[in-house]
Amino acid sequence: MPLSRILIANRGEIAVRIARGIAEYGAESVTVFSADDAASPHVHAGDFSIGLAGVGTRAFLDISAILAAAKETDCDAIHPGYGFLSENADFAATCEQAGITFIGPTQAQLALFGDKARARAFAQGLGIPLLEGIAGPATVIQVKDFMARQSQGSSVMIKAVAGGGGRGMRVISTVDEADAAFAACEAEALASFGSGALYAERYLERARHIEVQILGDGTGDVSHVWERDCTLQRRNQKLIEIAPARWLPDQERELILVDATKMAAAARYLSLGTFEFLVDADSGQHFFIEANPRLQVEHTVTEQICGIDLVVTQLELANGASLAALGLTQSEIPRPKSIAIQARVNLETMDGDGKTMPTGGTLSVFEPPTGPSLRVDTFGSAGYTTSPHFDSLIAKVIVTEASGNEARAVAKLDRALASFRIEGVASNIGFLRAILQHDAFVYGNWTTQFVAHEATKLFARSSQIAGPPVSTSALGAQNTAIETPSGTKAIFAPLRGTLVGIEVRTGETVRSGQTVAVLEAMKMQHVVTASFGGVVHSRLGEAGETIADGAPLVFILPDETGALAPIEVEEIDLDSIRPDLAEVLARQAATRDAMRPGAVAKRRKTGQRTARENVDDLVDPGSFTEYGSLVLAAQRRRRTVEELIDLSPADGLVMGIGSVNGEFFDETQARAAVLAYDYTVMAGTQGHANHKKTDRMLELASHAKLPVIWFCEGGGGRPGDTVESVVAGLDVTSFRDWAAMSGLVPRIGINSGRCFAGNAVMFGLSDVTIATANSTIGLGGPAMIEGGGLGVFTPDEVGPMAMQTANGVVDIAVADEAEAVAAAKKWLSYFQGPLKNWQCADQRLLRQAIPENRLRVYDLRSVIETLVDTGSYLELRRGFGAGMVTGLIRIEGRPMGLMANDPMFLGGAIDSDGADKAARFMQLCDAFDLPILSLCDTPGFMVGPDSEATAAVRKGSRMFVAAASLSVPVFTVILRKGYGLGAQAMAAGSFGATFFTVAWPTGEIGGMGLEGAVRLGYRKELAAEPTPQAQQALFAKFVARLYEGGKAMSAASVLEIDDVIDPMNTRKWILSGLKAQPETAKQNPKKRNFIDTW
Repeated sequence: MPLSRILIANRGEIAVRIARGIAEYGAESVTVFSADDAASPHVHAGDFSIGLAGVGTRAFLDISAILAAAKETDCDAIHPGYGFLSENADFAATCEQAGITFIGPTQAQLALFGDKARARAFAQGLGIPLLEGIAGPATVIQVKDFMARQSQGSSVMIKAVAGGGGRGMRVISTVDEADAAFAACEAEALASFGSGALYAERYLERARHIEVQILGDGTGDVSHVWERDCTLQRRNQKLIEIAPARWLPDQERELILVDATKMAAAARYLSLGTFEFLVDADSGQHFFIEANPRLQVEHTVTEQICGIDLVVTQLELANGASLAALGLTQSEIPRPKSIAIQARVNLETMDGDGKTMPTGGTLSVFEPPTGPSLRVDTFGSAGYTTSPHFDSLIAKVIVTEASGNEARAVAKLDRALASFRIEGVASNIGFLRAILQHDAFVYGNWTTQFVAHEATKLFARSSQIAGPPVSTSALGAQNTAIETPSGTKAIFAPLRGTLVGIEVRTGETVRSGQTVAVLEAMKMQHVVTASFGGVVHSRLGEAGETIADGAPLVFILPDETGALAPIEVEEIDLDSIRPDLAEVLARQAATRDAMRPGAVAKRRKTGQRTARENVDDLVDPGSFTEYGSLVLAAQRRRRTVEELIDLSPADGLVMGIGSVNGEFFDETQARAAVLAYDYTVMAGTQGHANHKKTDRMLELASHAKLPVIWFCEGGGGRPGDTVESVVAGLDVTSFRDWAAMSGLVPRIGINSGRCFAGNAVMFGLSDVTIATANSTIGLGGPAMIEGGGLGVFTPDEVGPMAMQTANGVVDIAVADEAEAVAAAKKWLSYFQGPLKNWQCADQRLLRQAIPENRLRVYDLRSVIETLVDTGSYLELRRGFGAGMVTGLIRIEGRPMGLMANDPMFLGGAIDSDGADKAARFMQLCDAFDLPILSLCDTPGFMVGPDSEATAAVRKGSRMFVAAASLSVPVFTVILRKGYGLGAQAMAAGSFGATFFTVAWPTGEIGGMGLEGAVRLGYRKELAAEPTPQAQQALFAKFVARLYEGGKAMSAASVLEIDDVIDPMNTRKWILSGLKAQPETAKQNPKKRNFIDTW
């Protein structure tokens, strides 16, 4: 039988949300309110309402009063919401005894998970990782003893056994801090949850806070509704929540989900629950911290990405429905594709030290934002006067981005907050927007200490963000008429709140910095210290009294003698290395070559350098920032962490961001991303965590438009990783992400040694491939080849350099890794910009470069080296398509691409390989705005049966297709032969398609080669000659006649070419063309969709 009337034992926005869910479910709702909260808008959210005796939180913690209200209004169920009595097992038991359904877990489950100490013990029994801690309830003596046992520099977190929401929590770094922190936590916990019991655990300094939403039907069947990232907090209270946790590696996500569902299933969990974990930001290790057996504040983001009404689901489960009946088994909950972000709008401000200051008063204007994919859960309204006895949360703003693009979701949330109008009371909207606009948030580089560490910057930024005017006329009205006793100075309340107590006595001597009072606001305690020394004259206020912002608390007769020194602040040793930092530094040092002599020795044995040596040689000194240095192989189910630290430093992938060629280019042009597989770690194979590192770096490089240099040596996929959710790993996105960057940024692949399978694909996907003489490269290694029944081969037989240079796989062949790095730096420089300093040969040498005898060949590369800036010519794919020469050059420091016909190979005819080579090269130049210089000396495309067998028709045509798509200028210089379709292809498809087409005096132009034209056009005349000698003489005569008619000057006379030029003026023509080009507009996101790999 469905539930018919449900009492909501809560207030504020969650009461409104639950009332809406109850209506959706089809029942009636009853709201409750304390005497000082009767005007709260939540009161009218239900079908009925009833008052509670008492004021503040105490009214909502009174079990007998809540139960009496439920009985009086004929309710058959109670929904506790979050906080207050939501995790109180006695309350659930009392409801059951009264025949009223408690919407939540069973009494036993609440007793287990509502007690954080018991929950830790339960998790430990299931083998789930925990932070070191002591069971509660703990005494302050036990906490001190635990603190004393910690290594120097470590901290301890004191936490409430009951409840959650960041209340009743303090971090202590010394034993001396224990008494005050313990007392504050005890008071907060008692006020918030009705229990002052505490426990303690080791504090994790750099952590991400991840929680898993669990559903259970009480039979042992449980499902997770994925995870949320709740890392962004201030003083252990969440500010911004995101679902799913986009920055969480899939491997760690799966481990966390497995542990959460394992705990829930073992407890035969009923209803909604959240299982919370900390993830070490350095090691990636996760630790269970607590389970909250209730509806969470941030349940909204899960609802948005999964389309599940969690409140209605909670009601259905409470009424006995199974997950199967609700269609909520694990297989029926798909992985979310969208992303949702929630910002908690609180009536508070923060100062530059990160201190939270609650505000209060009357909301004169309250206008939440509206729009598509935007949700606001709130109970605020214009005219509402806040109470200092309750939490400052006034609204939750949630945005959803269907595409899953986090940047769009962040921008959408920022816009929504910007349009949220709250007047009359100050809010944290500006502070939230400052977080959203912070670079660390944009790139996902935050931990639970982010707000604390960045408080000053966030405060400054929030102050710059325009906000609505705030009327504070209602604030400070109380106690403002109190007269200051003669000769005294007051210590004022820094915020509105409830007085916990005055900590000094009348007549007591106090010093500057000493605690004089404690205020409570939003269930958090704030210490008030003396700003000067003296003797207490009088105290104001009683414990429990509401104190206005700026009201006097203590009057002090100030010390005029200067004898009272301030409380000393411990001096910080700037050179001191705390144990937590020492541990990190030691782990990082273990990944360096100096600590791995065995690995270095192996490389020396093969005549190779280490991955780190290659990176150091590549990047400018001191510029490299490494990412993921502490990542370990995903083999924790078969090896210990200690073993993995030794066996898999950085999981075999050194990666980061640095500058390359910084001596020639500014920091913007020199920046680059670098990845280097480490062959000494599991043969450079691509493991699960290794791929995650790759994805991270490729995402950063894509976002920041960073060129990428990748050292690709390695054996391909790694079969030894132990990830339960992975069968074959074919859903990995690394290869697609690398391919998608084609045309976006320049990408360099470098190899030395063995490069097989996935590593070879990364190499082959690059824009330029550089390989050393000892390289062997293939899509499969010997084991894969033998396994496929294709024979037995040694690694060096698979894809040696003689093969891979001749077939065009390798663009630049070098002797060793030092040459490879030098070639990479040189190649990259053409895409970084012009150089200021340059030299060139005496251009008069070009006048003699082409022999007068048109039948004599010449050294094309000598012509190129003379024409371009000295030392600037870098040839690409020299061993492939030998008749087509391609490379990168500079003219007066300006980078360009060059393609040319080599008369020493097929007389300069363009064969299929040459056409492929030229077409791909044109795409590369166009993608990155390099003008193209074409040196034409071709009799046309290669013809004949042997040529046609190589698909010459389609491959030759490819040059025209590539040229027709160019947006960069092409400058064509005809050195000698410019015949037929081949000459047109060398001139962007037509002599009229280039920015200029000029010829040297040796140029000759025709629709086809002269000899072929004579044999075709004068066939009958030649055949009529009586002897072969006579035929040859006539043939020579006709060729000479056609030559005279096809000389470059003849073509120029009818403007078929732009001019015939003195060879020494070639650079002048090129520079004129370069200077005439309009400034290139930046393409966003990229100019060409991709560059062919072939």
